[in-house]
Amino acid sequence: MHAGEAADTADSQRRTLTIAGALMVGGFLLNVILTAALHPSGEEDDHPAIFTEYADSSSWIAVHLGQFIGVLVTLSGLLLLYRVLRSADQSALVARLAAAAAVATAAVWAVLQGLDGVGLKQAVDSWVSASGAEKQIRFANAETVRWLEWGFQSYFRILLGLTLALFGTAILTSRRVAGWLGWTALVAGVCSVVFGVDVGYSGLASGLQDVLGIAIFVLVLVFAIGVLVTGVRGRPDATVEPGRHRLL
Repeated sequence: MHAGEAADTADSQRRTLTIAGALMVGGFLLNVILTAALHPSGEEDDHPAIFTEYADSSSWIAVHLGQFIGVLVTLSGLLLLYRVLRSADQSALVARLAAAAAVATAAVWAVLQGLDGVGLKQAVDSWVSASGAEKQIRFANAETVRWLEWGFQSYFRILLGLTLALFGTAILTSRRVAGWLGWTALVAGVCSVVFGVDVGYSGLASGLQDVLGIAIFVLVLVFAIGVLVTGVRGRPDATVEPGRHRLL
């Protein structure tokens, strides 16, 4: 590859990484802000109490639509990152698997948000407005929807973890960007997989999930910002053989 072509390739990769990082940071922060500021909170597995809070929420559907968009924006950033990683022969296969996992994660996320953001809201509203014997039936229906949410939440977390771990592995093998970003994504992915497995066994609240949730939050935010900074400030690494570029 000629020097001019190599420089053009490096510039294109930097632009792609900048956009990818911006999408990941923006989508991640949108989801965090909506969840922290507007999503009702409480003891997730105390169904009578938490269902009452959900029923009282007038912004429930809008909040979940915003969360849906936020996570999809974040995942789109990962798919742009794939465009950089796929160009390295040694990581091409892993990068393709990572992109496929990201698409599968988006599909499960769509089902989860439809179930939680619309189905569960209708179920708890029906329970609150019911009376007599019908109230118990409506509550049982709402719990069924909640348990379905557990299942999709569990598999969403596992798929998200697999996606992050695969992207981390692709980064480490491609050497297109700094290796610490790969390790950050890989550790975040492992934490997310463990989180998802625990949801399957424990429901939506446990001490382990509290700890892992903080770890995942920090790791994913650091990873997203790292990709953005790499794109903005990246430069070809002179130690990499000609024709191959690593962004620091």
